[in-house]
Amino acid sequence: MKPIRLIRSIFTVGIWTMASRVLGVLREVLILALIGPGPVLDAFVAAFRLPNMFRRFFAEGAFNTAFVPIFSKKLEAGDDANGFASDALAGLAMILLALCAVAMVFMPAFIWASAEGFAGTARFDLAVNYGRIAFPYIFFISLAALFSGALNAMGHFAAAAAAPVLLNILVCVALVAAWGLGGDVALWLIWSVPVAGMLQLALVWRAAYRAGLSVKMRLPRLTPDMRRLIQVALPAMLAGGVVQINLLVGQQVASGFERAVSWLYAADRLYQLPLGVVGIAVGVVLLPSLSRSLKAGDDAGGRDALNRGAELALALTLPAAVALVVIPDTLVSVLFERGAMRPSDTAAIATAVWIYGLGLPAFVLQKLLQPIFFAREDTRFPFRAAVYAMILNAVMAIGLAPVIGWIAPAIATTTAAWAMVVILAFGARRFGPVVTMDSRLTRRLPRICLSAGVMGIGLSWVDAAAAQWLALPYWRLAALGGLILFGIALYALAAHITGAMPLQDLRAAIQRRKNA
Repeated sequence: MKPIRLIRSIFTVGIWTMASRVLGVLREVLILALIGPGPVLDAFVAAFRLPNMFRRFFAEGAFNTAFVPIFSKKLEAGDDANGFASDALAGLAMILLALCAVAMVFMPAFIWASAEGFAGTARFDLAVNYGRIAFPYIFFISLAALFSGALNAMGHFAAAAAAPVLLNILVCVALVAAWGLGGDVALWLIWSVPVAGMLQLALVWRAAYRAGLSVKMRLPRLTPDMRRLIQVALPAMLAGGVVQINLLVGQQVASGFERAVSWLYAADRLYQLPLGVVGIAVGVVLLPSLSRSLKAGDDAGGRDALNRGAELALALTLPAAVALVVIPDTLVSVLFERGAMRPSDTAAIATAVWIYGLGLPAFVLQKLLQPIFFAREDTRFPFRAAVYAMILNAVMAIGLAPVIGWIAPAIATTTAAWAMVVILAFGARRFGPVVTMDSRLTRRLPRICLSAGVMGIGLSWVDAAAAQWLALPYWRLAALGGLILFGIALYALAAHITGAMPLQDLRAAIQRRKNA
């Protein structure tokens, strides 16, 4: 069986995820320029969020959280992994078809439950129509996620990581085509979503077949393995439901404020760039790696995988978080302020960006801590942690909204994220030495923080000095690119000098890649 090379695999997933997220930013640039914050974009966000909410259950969320460890252990033991995958596919497809049928009929209720503030406005009817078009995406993307999880467990990460790129490419093409042909941009945008889901499913299904996964279409069966899958998945599904309640609370609060749903959506897209590249990449690779190490009784290997994943994730995440906090106005104005975007929209989005930036390390640490529990098929403790975080999020978002307005959901989200990290960290201590920091991580973590701080000071100074260049219409993107490159170079230099990331480590990683 193909071994999982942790660092190499993280970079593979990270590079493809980076491509997807960069295209995602381009997608948001086009959406904000051609549609702009307002009723139509609010309606699109509410409609598009519905299938994305449910995919947390059936895609990279609860289902795969249960499926990947069991499938990985069957691979390790040579115990009919293909048969288990076939049964899982049959059961998942049946549930998804039923869910899509219910959603088509009760879409008005779905929209009311997720954005009550739309009721009585044009946004509501638009969101219902868009929701019925976009919702079948959940069927295709959830089945795609099953094949992606199987590929990851088999040590094949490229195709699964590349699949999301198709969505952003298709959306960008649809937006440009609609604008060029004089069509309804929002309608072209929403129809591109289910079409992209079909293409993503086709890509990973073919990749899984070529990797040796032989899945047969069959009627659902309640085998002992499927009973175990359900037992593990249900608590994870409840935990995923808690996270989605957090999103719903935020959207419900924001829906009562004009343009706020669009502002928070744009800010969310910006901080999702580093989160997707680092946090999701590490989590995707770490779960099958930990599961296989524990199945083989290799606690030392599991500890090393966890520590190296944490070291790499924090080394890449902390400087990104600092940048979001230090230069949010520059990032938002250069990337988004054109076409239908107004300066007041820029100011609002930038405020949400730096608040989300404060929570970025917490979101990534969750991706590191949760696989510790999932690899041992313990989904109950993460569920309880998510419940506590949900209560805190809801109390803060609803309680602060009358006082500070639409920004309350962003503050609540960041605070709840850090609370969940603390709870997960304390809960993981019972797993013993596997989850302890080794001497290398203990030595390097303060140096990573120092290097990120140095970069932040340098970025702030250069941002102020280059203000006139960043304001020129035809030089703004080039000036922002130069600012980002300066930040990367300064951080890399500081990390080398402090010993946070010595150059010899990079040389060794490159050499290992050549020898692999």
